[in-house]
Amino acid sequence: MTTAWLADLQAALGADGVLTDPDVTAGYARDAAMMAPAGTPAAVVLPRNTAEVVAVMQVASRHGVPVVPRGAGSGLAGASNAIDGAITLVMTRMDAVLEVSPEDRLAVVQPGVVNKTLRDVVAGHGLFYPPDPSSYDWCTIGGNLSTNSGGLCCVKYGVTTDYVLGLEVVLADGRVLRTGRRTVKGVAGYDLARLFVGSEGTLGVITEATLALRPAPQRPVTLAASFATTAQTGQVVERVVTSGLIPSLLEVMDNTCICAADELLNAELDRGAHSLLVAQSDAGGEAAAAEIEALTQICREAGADFVHSTDDAAEGDLLLQARRVALPALAALRSGMLVDDVAVPRSRIAEFLDGCDAIARERAVVIGVTGHAGDGNMHPCISFDAENPDERERAYAAFDDILELGLAMGGTITGEHGVGSIKVDWLEREIGPVSLDVHRAIKDALDPQGLLNPGKVFRRASVRDLAAVSELTGS
Repeated sequence: MTTAWLADLQAALGADGVLTDPDVTAGYARDAAMMAPAGTPAAVVLPRNTAEVVAVMQVASRHGVPVVPRGAGSGLAGASNAIDGAITLVMTRMDAVLEVSPEDRLAVVQPGVVNKTLRDVVAGHGLFYPPDPSSYDWCTIGGNLSTNSGGLCCVKYGVTTDYVLGLEVVLADGRVLRTGRRTVKGVAGYDLARLFVGSEGTLGVITEATLALRPAPQRPVTLAASFATTAQTGQVVERVVTSGLIPSLLEVMDNTCICAADELLNAELDRGAHSLLVAQSDAGGEAAAAEIEALTQICREAGADFVHSTDDAAEGDLLLQARRVALPALAALRSGMLVDDVAVPRSRIAEFLDGCDAIARERAVVIGVTGHAGDGNMHPCISFDAENPDERERAYAAFDDILELGLAMGGTITGEHGVGSIKVDWLEREIGPVSLDVHRAIKDALDPQGLLNPGKVFRRASVRDLAAVSELTGS
């Protein structure tokens, strides 16, 4: 394979920075969204620094070659899936923590830094980077920024965008934009840094981020409570909100998730429970104990079948592990899985859980729901036989039903995974045509050739259509 643009890339990055062997590039074709379609990249490029990213975008702009930015591939919406004939720009070699400033409580990092690595590095300075996706031990900061990831600690600490002070971004034409600041406050001009957060690689390539940090939390106290009904679970969540409690974590799992996680971990979870709540408080000392005691009382008053709390870190990690392995445990049930990501008002969590049960019965598919009860971000996961066309079609229908249910409750089609390629047909339904026009105007201003991640976020296609395209292309 020899083309002018490929030769230009090899000259700029060297032979080991540009991969074209199909057996190698296939490993970069898709993210963790099992059913999202993926093409075949013409080349996989692995830059080591901003200058090389600039070179890639200049080559792409000059020759009109599309570029798909990619991190570790932990995404769940197909946003980093390859496009036929395009360049897949993999940022994992840019993995340095460039600076940690305890005095200013910030870190400057490259996009390939793994979330857990950053957390571990800043912990050595008595600091804390709160965004905590379930894949924190392998997902990268660049990917977290591109999808505005949240995680288990959102109820108290917020999401990725809440920690972005500034960004360095390479634009579609190769220009380098530095936006944001290092100060706590700053309102000079538009908040361009946050424009790129959540843009899923469609507006620019993030090459550096200045991130706010917090003081390290105290050792957490952990609570687990099981319930016989959805209504009881919803009552606890509402009471937590109205009572003013702010746990550092409040997670929910339904019975399907409980059983799947127990099968994977052999942790002797209560497989008869309708739902399981896991909560933590990192307020420290007596304050944490008091917060968990108040939450214990709320659970008991709601009729919990079982409540247990511990201040032992190892035991707390074991209780939390069941929640962290929920997605891989559900994926192990069947050969196919669609992972959804719907956020609803916290007052309607119980109604949403019941609605997912009804959809599972109507479509005759397995749906397990886990999620961040503290902020209403639920993750219904549809497990099905991918080789059975009828069952697969019912799974796709259930996927759409869940999105419809969430919107009907005043919710959103994605709380943290992004639109990617699997929800583009739902975006306008949520934000409306005027808002979509504004989105497109911004895209056209920053990327007039449409080179960056084309077909993502704005492409109109249903999850069924995307699967059909995948079958036709053999991807």
